Order: sequence, then structure tokens, then C-alpha cells
Amino acid sequence: MTGTAAPSPALLARTRAELAAALEGDTAPRAVVMTMGALHQGHFDLVAEAARRVGEAGTVVVTIFVNPLQFAPGEDLDAYPRTLEADVAGLTRALTGEGGALRVGRLVVFAPTPEVMYPGGEPQVRIDPGPIATVLEGRTRPTHFGGVCQVVLALMHLTAPRWALFGRKDAQQLAIVSAMVRDLAMPIEIVPVDIRREPDGLAMSSRNAYLSAEQRQQALALSAALEAGRVAAAAGASAARIREAALSHLEAAPGVEIDYVALVDPETFVDLAGTGLGLPEGADGRGSGEPHQGLLALAARVGSTRLIDNTLVPLAR
Repeated sequence: MTGTAAPSPALLARTRAELAAALEGDTAPRAVVMTMGALHQGHFDLVAEAARRVGEAGTVVVTIFVNPLQFAPGEDLDAYPRTLEADVAGLTRALTGEGGALRVGRLVVFAPTPEVMYPGGEPQVRIDPGPIATVLEGRTRPTHFGGVCQVVLALMHLTAPRWALFGRKDAQQLAIVSAMVRDLAMPIEIVPVDIRREPDGLAMSSRNAYLSAEQRQQALALSAALEAGRVAAAAGASAARIREAALSHLEAAPGVEIDYVALVDPETFVDLAGTGLGLPEGADGRGSGEPHQGLLALAARVGSTRLIDNTLVPLAR
């Protein structure tokens, strides 16, 4: 007798109507995790925290959508991995407890196409992500954060969560989404989740799959540079010297092409180290105080793959 696979406890919705039907009448606590798929343990950490927030009777919604508005011409939109079946299986494993039952009331996976997300084609009304979106990642990818805000806002309306979870690895995205939710008075709590790293320190990323064995070894220079910055910070170094410690380590690393190394306020991205990178200087008043910690952020190319990483460091008073 040939056995059949057990049905997945995840409810897969591909259209807005299917998502609405899946959530109709659901009054349980709800959290959303927004992804572009190709899920790894870093994503599953977000899902695990979502499950902890909603409780055993709650609903976790995971969105899987490769958003074309986040990609500029020449970026890796077409090459971005799409592994929906494996992603759903991974989510099910991440939320399945002993006996094969879900550890939450329901797991809903929303996997729309661009036509579903943008039924009228290119959106006519666009979200302006503000000045934080013009520096660092925004300088390299000037249309990226507008696309992020566009899809995040739409998905928040479609999923109506109490909590939305975002990884600290995309620190600039986290800051911009947090500002959007605050400024637009949205009744949603943004929950940051710490970076998940490989045992050797490399920050987990879907783009790590593009690295050859040699390039992956070279990519360890990013996390090592952050460690150099942390060591300097622990010794009481100034913000400029913390950045310089990380920059010097990265400059000496073979196979690494630096995009930026910056030390900024983690909420406003006000420059704390005098980098000359065009960062804001606290003119709005929110970044003019004395922050207790800074965000040491960097981006670099290893081969043709662009990687980002960051860490929070204490600042001398």
C-alpha cells in the first residue's frame, strides 16, 4: 500500500479573497511575519517569536512575496530564489510541537503574485519613506525603501495584525517601518528580532546561497569587522574610533569591496561618527540627544553578492 503525505496544517492563501476568507471571524491574537521566501533559521526565529506573542490559541500569518517594487533595474529580481513548497514545509516544522500539532491556533501563509498585490499594475499612490531612506542602503538602492513601505503598508492592511515582526539584520528597514507605523498612527506594534548567525558568525541571508566556498570564507570579514567595533566600544572608544576600528578591519580583508561603514542612531540614522556619508545630523531634534547605543552598520560586496550586517554598540557618555 502506498502511503500519502499528511496534509499540511498551514492554510495557504494565494489571493486577497482567500486571505480574507482565512481570517474571517478570527478574533484570536494575530502576528504577521513578512518575507520574500527562501526561508532560513533567521526567518523561523521571527515566526517563533510571533508564536510566543500570540499564544497557543493565536494566529500567525507569514507572507511570502518577492516584491518587484523593491528591486531596481539590474538587481536580482528574476534570480531571487522562489521555494514556496519548501518554505511552507519549513514553517510547519518551525511551529509544530510534539505529536505533530501546531503550537499556535492557526498558521496562515499568504503567497500572492504581483498581480494580486498590485491589481491595478503600478500603484498610483506611493509611500514616501522619508529622509532615512536616502542614506546608506537608500543611497545605493534609491527606490528600495519606497517599495518596502508600499508592500508593508498593504500587507498590514490585508492581515490586520497586532504585532509585526522584523529582523534587526535589515536595521534601516526596521527603522523606516517603525517610523511609518508611528507617523501614520497604525495600531500595530513593531517587534524587532535579533540577527541569527551561522556558527562562524556569518549573518544568515538568502543571498548567502550565491557565495562560492571561497567567497563565503571571505564574507566572514563582515562579522569580524563588527566584532572589532564592539571591542573598541567596550574599551570606551569614541564613536569615530569605533567606526574606524571596523573600517580598518574590513579594508584589510581580501576579496571584500566596501560600500559603507557607518555608526548611526538606530532610530533616526543620525550620524554619530562624522563619516561624511551624507547622513542626517539631527536637525529635527529627535537625534540631537545623547543616545546610549549606536548602530554600527556596514555593506560590502564579496564577488557579485552584496551583503549587509550590523550590531548595536554601547557609546561612552
